[in-house]
Amino acid sequence: MNGGQDLGGVQGFGPVVPEPNEPWFHAEWERRAFAITLGCGFLGRWNLDMSRYYRENRSPADYYNSGYYELWFKALERLVVDRGLVSEEELRSGKPAGPRDPALSVPGPQRACELLALGSSARVEVEVPARFAVGARVRVKNLHPMGHTRMPRYCRGHVGTVEIDHGVYVFPDSHAMDQGKQPQHCYNVRFSAGELWGHAGPDTVRIDLWDDYLEPA
Repeated sequence: MNGGQDLGGVQGFGPVVPEPNEPWFHAEWERRAFAITLGCGFLGRWNLDMSRYYRENRSPADYYNSGYYELWFKALERLVVDRGLVSEEELRSGKPAGPRDPALSVPGPQRACELLALGSSARVEVEVPARFAVGARVRVKNLHPMGHTRMPRYCRGHVGTVEIDHGVYVFPDSHAMDQGKQPQHCYNVRFSAGELWGHAGPDTVRIDLWDDYLEPA
């Protein structure tokens, strides 16, 4: 979706000023929000792309005025209701309306740390034909999806060259909308600065893009 999160190439927001020695968390509530979000994620009622979509799917005013972990927690509040874990009344009161569902369980602290250390990947080990070869000239489709997408606005309609075929991955657009994995190839595509920004120069930009985002140039 064309929301406040897609800021690549947008002017008027000023420079990015990194915080020296930035801590992982600026307050204890941020640490708790992070832990609660991960814990609820272990329940298996949504996937990573769904959680990203819920963070993005809000007004730009709300998005820009919310801190990083505020967005995580606001998304979690909607996810737990929409995915049937709690009711609106339970969310408002902060108290359960009935007994705990015995089917719901999360790993203990040690096992959770082990799982997080292992990590996970969106790579899918299935045979799917690649639509493009390394070196192919491709154009990013000028699409404006209403749901989640990993296709930045600033590259839409522009022409680049396939540099790397990463292999087959979950398609985030369908995955976020509970429409299945739709596995397809993901490519690293190189664009010139002149193609994207309209000025000559030696700079290039490389973007990972899925098959469904691309067409032959």
